[in-house]
Amino acid sequence: MNRRVRTPAALLLLALVGLAALFFLLPGRTAPAESSREVRFVREMTQHHVQAIDMATRLRDRTRDRTLRSLALDIILSQQEQIGQMRGWLTLWGRPWGGAGMDAAHARAMGMATPAEVQSLDTLSVPQAEVRFLQLMRRHHQGALAMVQPVLSGPLRPEVRALARQIAASQGAEIRLMDSLLKERGATPLPAPGQDMDGMDMGGAGEKHDH
Repeated sequence: MNRRVRTPAALLLLALVGLAALFFLLPGRTAPAESSREVRFVREMTQHHVQAIDMATRLRDRTRDRTLRSLALDIILSQQEQIGQMRGWLTLWGRPWGGAGMDAAHARAMGMATPAEVQSLDTLSVPQAEVRFLQLMRRHHQGALAMVQPVLSGPLRPEVRALARQIAASQGAEIRLMDSLLKERGATPLPAPGQDMDGMDMGGAGEKHDH
C-alpha cells in the first residue's frame, strides 16, 4: 500500500528533475561564460547598487524629512533585493560574485560618486546633505539608466533583460521625484554622467572602456 502511494510522487519528482535538466539544455539556457555580457552587467550593476545603498543609508540616518526618508528606504530595500537576485544568478551560473568590476573612470562615467562625495553626506549640515544626496543620487540613477540601455536592446537572457526593464522604470520614476525635491529646495541637478553608452559593446573579455 505504501509503495503504491509513494510511486506516483517519486515518478513526479523524476519528471520534474528531467524537465529542469531539459530547460538548461535548451538553446540559450547554458550558463553564461565568464566573459559574457550577462556576467559583466550583473557584476557592474551590483557594484553600482552597493554604492546607492550606502548613500541612501547615510542620508536616512540623518534626515527627518519624511519624503526623503521614504525615498532612501525604497532605494535601500529595492536595490538590496536586486543584489540578492543578481548574486543568485551568479551562483546558479557557477560564477564568483567578485571579479572584474568597473574601474574608477568607468564608475565615474556611470554616475557613481567619489569617496569624498559619499563622505560629504556625513559631514555637511543636514539641509546641505539632503541637497547633496538628491544631486548625487540623481546622477547615480542616470548612470544606471545608461547601463541598462544595451541590455534592453541586446540579445541577452530574458531574466536579465526583465531586471533591466525594472531598473529603468523604478529609477526613472525616482529621478522625476528627485527633480521635484531639488526644485523645492531651490537647488539644481548635477550635470549628467558624461558617457554615451549607445554605441558601447557590452561584450567579451579584452574590450576597452573608453571613458
